Amino acid sequence: MKVIQTAIPEVMIIEPAVFGDARGFFFESYNEKKFRELTGVEANFVQDNHTRSGSNVVRGLHYQIRYPQGKLVRVISGEIYDVVVDIRKNSPTFGKWVGATLSAENRRMLWIPEKFAHGFMVTADHAEVLYKATDYWMPEHERSIRWDDADIGIEWPLAIEPVLSKKDAEAKPFREADLFE
Repeated sequence: MKVIQTAIPEVMIIEPAVFGDARGFFFESYNEKKFRELTGVEANFVQDNHTRSGSNVVRGLHYQIRYPQGKLVRVISGEIYDVVVDIRKNSPTFGKWVGATLSAENRRMLWIPEKFAHGFMVTADHAEVLYKATDYWMPEHERSIRWDDADIGIEWPLAIEPVLSKKDAEAKPFREADLFE
């Protein structure tokens, strides 16, 4: 397992060691001890989530204003472009974003710390995404920022208009969002 740093130091791409032969492959998708040693993150995961989405679906940008969640995201089928936005007002990377392609083929994972907004776009026919979370989903504390907010300027790999949920279509602009101090 190795860690690939991003432009936001707290956000990391985790690349597992994959052992393959004519039969198929094997890899540890999560090992708490190795994760802590390589990232310095002491995450206590309490919930696993699984989502399936069709082509050009954009989910996000989501976060919880109370009980923020750290997330370890991976794709088990298909491919996504995964995006993380720093929404901590006092951070040197406030308002900055990073993106990474996660797929069943590359088996990469993305560590998203607490107090960051998260979203992804499906860049294949479909994608199944699994993610571990450090706190429980609490819909009353969930917030959304517009996926296409000009102040953030995410460069999504769009060829056509995305498919959005009603919640994501009505998300607040970055300037009006509830953010972290």
